[in-house]
Amino acid sequence: MSTENVSEKDEWRDLIEEIKKCRRCPLHQNRTNAVPGEGSVNADIMIIGEAPGANEDLSGRPFVGAAGTLLRKILREIGFDEEKIYITNVVKCRPPGNRKPNKDEIDACSPYLRRQIIYIKPKIIIALGNVAGEWIFREAGLQWDSISRNRGRIYETNLYGMKISVIPSFHPSAVIRGSVDEDILRKDLLLAKSLLENEKKIQRKPLSLYDFLKK
Repeated sequence: MSTENVSEKDEWRDLIEEIKKCRRCPLHQNRTNAVPGEGSVNADIMIIGEAPGANEDLSGRPFVGAAGTLLRKILREIGFDEEKIYITNVVKCRPPGNRKPNKDEIDACSPYLRRQIIYIKPKIIIALGNVAGEWIFREAGLQWDSISRNRGRIYETNLYGMKISVIPSFHPSAVIRGSVDEDILRKDLLLAKSLLENEKKIQRKPLSLYDFLKK
């Protein structure tokens, strides 16, 4: 194993430990566990939600409550391998009563999510809900309207010097509440799957003599 690979693993491990011990905002005072995220650090796809809920706070894992169970069910049904996805949230500690995180809490946690994105280098980011959608759009210098207006489209961005496609969709909690149909979330996740499959086909396509001579 190269020194570079060891250094990279140390960098990731240090980041996760920082998140678990974070005291940057008052949310740490009532948490059981911070929730850094879960999945492959070599993931092509990152799924970003809003913040941990009660079940996530207890377990230290993202998306394990009712909304997470629904999300993971849909991912399996459409053929995603969860082990090849990284799932996290904008805010890493549970806001009291599962309320929406405020600006100060989001700002305090933002450096962690930036570092996670830069480390993982995903090809696609799926932003679930208004908090995640607005955050990633602001980071990319894009205009955010609302999840209803922006969902279901592919936004090609240059984020931290990387070409990343962003697909906003409704948070699965909106499906649980009955305000959004499950098929809408499924359709947006299928859009991400199709995009990734098309990108892989392009990468695997062998060069013709004409393609080679053009280089």
